[in-house]
Amino acid sequence: MIAIVDYNMGNVGSIRNMLRKIGAESVITSDIDEISRASKLILPGVGAFDNGMTHIKQMHLPDVLGEMVLGRGVPVLGICLGMQLITRRSEEGELPGLGWIQADTVRFKFDRQTENAKIPHMGWNVARPRRCDTLFKGLGDSEDAAFYFVHSYHVACDDESDVLAAATHGYEFTCAIEKGNILATQFHPEKSHRYGMQLLKNFVEMF
Repeated sequence: MIAIVDYNMGNVGSIRNMLRKIGAESVITSDIDEISRASKLILPGVGAFDNGMTHIKQMHLPDVLGEMVLGRGVPVLGICLGMQLITRRSEEGELPGLGWIQADTVRFKFDRQTENAKIPHMGWNVARPRRCDTLFKGLGDSEDAAFYFVHSYHVACDDESDVLAAATHGYEFTCAIEKGNILATQFHPEKSHRYGMQLLKNFVEMF
């Protein structure tokens, strides 16, 4: 069973609907016991970094999530804010993140050459995978494999090997990461039609 972690800041219903379309069983939950029994986790999120971390702490979720992901190696997929929350910190706020990967969340910074790029980065954009055997299986050769983005901050990894895919908005930025059982996308697969459906199907079938 896939647990979609509900901390009151995510498109949990849309994610569950997409999983249902591909025949995957899931539950929307913030219950610690239910989360601890899950075979996979999805950490969604929309909104501000500090608000997300505050909600997660108020629901007493950091310990169980950390034990599942870091202790037991349960596969997790972070989506949008969920991707940012697994980093150490964000320039958007002051609270520390979950710190599951060696990375920080930074604001888009444009120079004169990229001044036409707007914040937030909103709309469809092509993700360019560096590996096509995991989340992007079956998508790597599709030049039109665009996904839906809404964000003003992006993840900067310490280790380039953690970068699974990149996109360009003013400059190239990391739009997907993979480090062992930890995966994440800055874009919203649940809003990205058939390409997002394929990506979620790949996550379901991994491990």
